[in-house]
Amino acid sequence: MKRSEAEILREYGPFPGVDQVAGVTFDGQNVWFASGDKLNAIDPVSGKTLRSIDVAAHAGTAFDGRHLFQLAEDRIQKIDPQTGRVLATIPAPGGGGDSGLTWAEGTLWVGQYRDRKIHQVDPQTGAILRTIECNRVVTGVTWIDGELWHGTWEGDESDLRRIDPRTGNELERLEMPPGVGVSGLESDGGDRFFCGGGNSGKVRTVRRPKRGSATGSGSELPASAGK
Repeated sequence: MKRSEAEILREYGPFPGVDQVAGVTFDGQNVWFASGDKLNAIDPVSGKTLRSIDVAAHAGTAFDGRHLFQLAEDRIQKIDPQTGRVLATIPAPGGGGDSGLTWAEGTLWVGQYRDRKIHQVDPQTGAILRTIECNRVVTGVTWIDGELWHGTWEGDESDLRRIDPRTGNELERLEMPPGVGVSGLESDGGDRFFCGGGNSGKVRTVRRPKRGSATGSGSELPASAGK
């Protein structure tokens, strides 16, 4: 298992009126983050807030190429990013104990925080298709190039972990500095992770390790997320 210190490339925020950053996602141009009662879009180049959608936004956020998905208490909302309308809802697998959320290969992947699980979920019905057992609490979740990554956060310790999607075994770890936590997690499709910073009110960019730097990428499984 490869272990290294996370390289924080940039911090965005804190943002006016935002006390908590939960889920994050990337629509190919803008970074979206959940802040309790709003979804907010920021320009990753300038760091400026571009717009906000008034919607319950308590945990993970995802983007399927057209719609936003947002965890709110015990449900997942499907949202039109242009109008801000909630188009549909499905039950969340953790019944309110859910954390991260991402999209890959036509399905949603949902972290369950204290139960240390990641569920693959049918986006139409909410049915659980498969479950991955993890060895630590799960915050944010993302897929990139067949690699499954999730955030952890316990006390002052937080890190990003790449795990085997079949066994849940840890393959690689990026350790965040003490006191710097990861709530939401999303890849930009390249060499950056966007990380929600919880009650810091910040979004951080962390460098993703070069592909091939560790073994066991699980490339037979979903190759992309948040695109």
